[in-house]
Amino acid sequence: MSPRHPAVDHALEAVIADAQRLGMLGGRSPAEMIEHSRQFVAALADVTGDVVDVGSGGGLPGLVIAHDRPDLTVTLIDRRQRRTDFLAVAVRRLEMADRVSVRCEDLDDSIERLGGRFNAVTARSAGPPQRVLRWAAALLSAQGVIVISDPPDPETGRWPAPLLGQYGLTRTQRGGLSLFHVKHREVRER
Repeated sequence: MSPRHPAVDHALEAVIADAQRLGMLGGRSPAEMIEHSRQFVAALADVTGDVVDVGSGGGLPGLVIAHDRPDLTVTLIDRRQRRTDFLAVAVRRLEMADRVSVRCEDLDDSIERLGGRFNAVTARSAGPPQRVLRWAAALLSAQGVIVISDPPDPETGRWPAPLLGQYGLTRTQRGGLSLFHVKHREVRER
């Protein structure tokens, strides 16, 4: 992981502030949201290659991952045109267009084109657990990891064992994140 440059941090914070002003992100400060997203970066420490952020919205955690890990190729997917238009401008503004792509499409369509390609899948507030895991598991390569931001009380049964078994995943927790690893590829369904 290369060190961050302060001028780039300011540019990233400005992009996140713009997303917030446009109603794409919540009320925490941009600096706090970036720091939360850096938990995803830490969880991806051993990941190389291609990463996809599903339900990218205002760019968290995808833009932070791309910023902090210039060695990764990052794909940002959201189904809302307004948000992907914003993300495309943000990627150019942050000078990441050579390694970050933005796709405006439903995740079911992404799975058909990109299934099994990514070494990591990230998601923050992307939908109900059953759908998020179905999409993420289908996009994930055989040795990949899924990193999902958990609600404040992650022990509420959000990730029941039968759901994990359906996609051949095991779960560990790191802070406010759940990390899912492929247990065995052959039982996964799309």
